[in-house]
Amino acid sequence: MSFDRLLRPRSIAVFGGAAAEELIRQCDAMGYDGAIWPVHPKREETQGRPVFAAVGDLPGSPDAAYLAVNRHLTVDIVRQLAARQAGGAICYATGFTEAGDEGAELEQQLLEGCGEMPLIGPNSYGLLNYVDGAMLWPDQQGGRRVERGIALITMSSNVAFNLTMQRRGLPIAFVVSLGNKLKFDLHDAIRIFAGLDEVSAIGLYVEGVSDPGAFAEAAAFARECETPVVAIKTGRSEAAQQVVLSHTASLAGCDELMSELFRRAGVARVDSLEALIEALKVLHVVGPLPGGRIGAASTSGGDLSLLADGMIGTGLEMPPLSEATVERVAANVHDRLVVANPLDYQMFDWNDEDRLAGMFGDFLAEDFDITLCLLDHPRDDKCDPSTWRGAERGFVRAVRETGCHGAIHSTFTDTMPEILAENLIEEGIVPLAGIDAGLAGVRAAVQIGSAWRRQLAPPLLRWTPGCTNGDVVQLDEAEAKRRVGRRGIAVPEGRVVTAPAAAAAAASEIGMPVAVKALGLAHKTEVGGVRLGIETPEAVATAVADMAELSERFLVERMVTGAVAELIVGVSRDEQFGPHLVVGGGGVLVELLRDSRSLLLPIRRGDAAAALQGLRSARLLQGYRGSPPADIEAAVDAIVAIGRWVEEAPDAIAELDLNPLMVLPRGQGVVAADAMLVLRNPSQTDEPEPIR
Repeated sequence: MSFDRLLRPRSIAVFGGAAAEELIRQCDAMGYDGAIWPVHPKREETQGRPVFAAVGDLPGSPDAAYLAVNRHLTVDIVRQLAARQAGGAICYATGFTEAGDEGAELEQQLLEGCGEMPLIGPNSYGLLNYVDGAMLWPDQQGGRRVERGIALITMSSNVAFNLTMQRRGLPIAFVVSLGNKLKFDLHDAIRIFAGLDEVSAIGLYVEGVSDPGAFAEAAAFARECETPVVAIKTGRSEAAQQVVLSHTASLAGCDELMSELFRRAGVARVDSLEALIEALKVLHVVGPLPGGRIGAASTSGGDLSLLADGMIGTGLEMPPLSEATVERVAANVHDRLVVANPLDYQMFDWNDEDRLAGMFGDFLAEDFDITLCLLDHPRDDKCDPSTWRGAERGFVRAVRETGCHGAIHSTFTDTMPEILAENLIEEGIVPLAGIDAGLAGVRAAVQIGSAWRRQLAPPLLRWTPGCTNGDVVQLDEAEAKRRVGRRGIAVPEGRVVTAPAAAAAAASEIGMPVAVKALGLAHKTEVGGVRLGIETPEAVATAVADMAELSERFLVERMVTGAVAELIVGVSRDEQFGPHLVVGGGGVLVELLRDSRSLLLPIRRGDAAAALQGLRSARLLQGYRGSPPADIEAAVDAIVAIGRWVEEAPDAIAELDLNPLMVLPRGQGVVAADAMLVLRNPSQTDEPEPIR
């Protein structure tokens, strides 16, 4: 199924009344030179064109059809268009799956009726093509014709409308609102736009991803096409979760998994529409950046302070200048100027284009990944902005002559006029608007550059949707640890007992100190089912006697001592993403601290190592306040081993917690001090051996 005709139509059939008239007006205003065929059963003329009564009266098979009619007519007309082998249809009507069972039945009829014909929607505003001027859109829009620009793919028609109204100079080539995604989903749109020469980058407004595997493959295709993708995903806030057995399940959230999907796929994520626009400008003009080494220059120390503060936590940095660069710049500027990065060049040569071009050229020779010239233009209705041109033109000349990446960065949006932004893009300069949004845009370009240097991630693990249905069995801790031990992860030496005397004897065999745990409880600590650090056999017997009301079976095991840090490594499941790993800071406060990272499968060692490095508690692993460095390699081995376990049988493990996984000093390994394991259909997937 090809969307070529629908995307680049030479003929458009338009069905409906007022919305159809607006579409025709927008096409005419944008200079669309293809054929437009209005269709209405009761009209003879509209917008200076003859009106056809029905599909059968059209002079040919339209490349694109826009249906601004009710949902029942939509189904009938789509069926007729498919019979005429139209190039594709866009369905504006609502009242399908989003409206309940009746609407779902109509949507199924729509799917069957369109056959092999491409279709966007239903419940979609449609498609804007600013390259050819084809406005398949029932409303006003704010774009302009371009030869090349970015593509916007949104799951909200109103957000799409608003994005076309931006005044930040962003050149938009295509916009599509996906609607109900009946036959044209997010991954389809990414593949289509990534393969177009007219598209420099792709921006996404995402509410959810229906097929994570297909999304990852489409993002990989975009990377092959060297088309960067940046996204904003709504729904970061999390509603209170249902109390579950495992700590892992309480830590893993869909939004965290979306972030991991983006990271794995090399898609940069931003947190606002403003940042999305700024990121797309950076990517359109200079593409992904090789690193985050930022040069910055301004006449204002205040502006530079705002910029420096805005970089906190972004991974961007303003490195000091080399001695050679300091000498070059100092030789050609006022002797009271302090040459540094950031560079406060003050007003000594203000509006002297030649002098400023020389200074900027010397500064740019430091070879930053991108250099930001902070410059706010005065409002042109009350001021004369002509004296600002010297700094602007001097910087443009320096960037052109050095071939370096450069941006003129205003501290907020109002001081970057749209016409200036458009002119700067034509000059190969990024026009950034707003400190925070501009830096977020730069950061996104750095993230994509970093992702593209990494090896392409393997396809996501295949699993069976709906496999959460069926019998599940929670194993006791002793059996869970036995199975964990079979995966090469060390567990404490232990014995399962049923009486105080046997517990005391087992403790004597194992060696003190020991832990005693009541078996068969979901959260042993909360109900008093755990005693730690017991030093004598008599105390062990007393502990078992005290816990007799909680269980009939007890685990006596050697205490793990000398740990540098505690981790949680677990397996959870998501209806959309399937089985995945959660790695984080462990212990009794795991849910309170929520210091974790989610990992999609299959996993690589580098993924596990990066997850550990990204934890807030990572400093503990390095050796904190005199503690020895932790055995990070052994921790990575354990994470990878759990990942391989899931990969071998993706539907078998319902939940798994290793919490805490005690990380010992370097060279001494890790030990799973506690384990919780829930299996699905264990008799079929992983027959338990008898406990000895």
